[in-house]
Amino acid sequence: MSQLGPPKALIGEGDRQSPAQSGGASALYVHWPFCISKCPYCDFNSHVRAGWDDAAWADALLADLRHEAEVLGRRPLLSIFFGGGTPSLMPPPTAAAIIDEALRLFDPAPNLEITLEANPSSVEAERFAGFRAAGINRVSLGLQALDDTALRFLGRAHCVAEGLAALDIAQRTFPRVSFDLITARPGQGVRAWEAELRRALSFGTEHLSLYQLTIEPGTRFQTLHARGEIALPDEDTAAELWDVTQALTEAAGLPAYEISNHARPGAESCHNLAYWTYGDYAGVGPGAHGRRGGVVTVRHKKPENWLAAVAECGHGIDDETALEPVARAEEALLVGLRLTGGLDKTRFADRTGLELAAAVRPDAVAELCALGLLVDTPDRLALTARGRPLLDAVLAKIAA
Repeated sequence: MSQLGPPKALIGEGDRQSPAQSGGASALYVHWPFCISKCPYCDFNSHVRAGWDDAAWADALLADLRHEAEVLGRRPLLSIFFGGGTPSLMPPPTAAAIIDEALRLFDPAPNLEITLEANPSSVEAERFAGFRAAGINRVSLGLQALDDTALRFLGRAHCVAEGLAALDIAQRTFPRVSFDLITARPGQGVRAWEAELRRALSFGTEHLSLYQLTIEPGTRFQTLHARGEIALPDEDTAAELWDVTQALTEAAGLPAYEISNHARPGAESCHNLAYWTYGDYAGVGPGAHGRRGGVVTVRHKKPENWLAAVAECGHGIDDETALEPVARAEEALLVGLRLTGGLDKTRFADRTGLELAAAVRPDAVAELCALGLLVDTPDRLALTARGRPLLDAVLAKIAA
């Protein structure tokens, strides 16, 4: 097993750098696939196992990382994100070893953002000090609801009291804290959500991720929904929930900067901005995706298959595909319009090899601009406040 220990230096607590300004930088995503239980709404690559070999997993993740660094070459490192699964189940020394190796292999940005997704059980919260010592400077906490009945419905292992205790510890341990909530739950009324969101905003975090519940293929909720045992709010209620969310977060100083993400200005997730501005990112660990210019990398999804591939090949890659400019343009359009600032047309052309005008239907864009759903300037294409909740419909109409 590789030597595990704290990184040589703790870094990154200041201003964030935009991916669009970072020239050739890559983000790093590390996937930890294990969970204590599978949530019924979750379609992420997560697996329940009785146990795992911590030493073997640390060695394999480091090997996968070294392979990506060898292919990418030495370049600026914009951010590190430990996702899952439940990466707070990872031993803090493993996180420390990965961070230390990433700092050795790449050139870290002066204020490198290093995020850990965490579930708010009391056992994991007690490990926060270890993750802070490892170099984590930002935590994204999966509270998901501030109502015990809703948490049980969502299959969460914690109650509200445990979640708020974990949030308190996180805010005392890490310089940057975000948490997630799920809205548009079955039976949720607008007044109940307004009260829940006001309470969430009172905790004073710099960032909130507020997702409307969707029924994803292959999940337990899909089965229940097909049987008629789950009914989501109707369109009018969902629209009211959206409007309340935008109004309250804006008033609290955490406006939306992306469809589902809200932050104080300057506290946006640097790592996720790399995705939404179609930047490069290395993805290591089971099921992780990556982008190297126009090449898509996909790791083996099943943990055991990924481990076997790393042992045999020195990496866990299952597939590498070079995308044509049209495919890159479709992806960049899909992620870029999620941002309130929209698409930077120059960056779009640089990243995809196509001008934005060639990737959209000009007549459809003009029509939606006239309806007040889009804004089209020489530099940018963006959804308006009225257009953002209609993202899917807008994309379907304008994509060439």
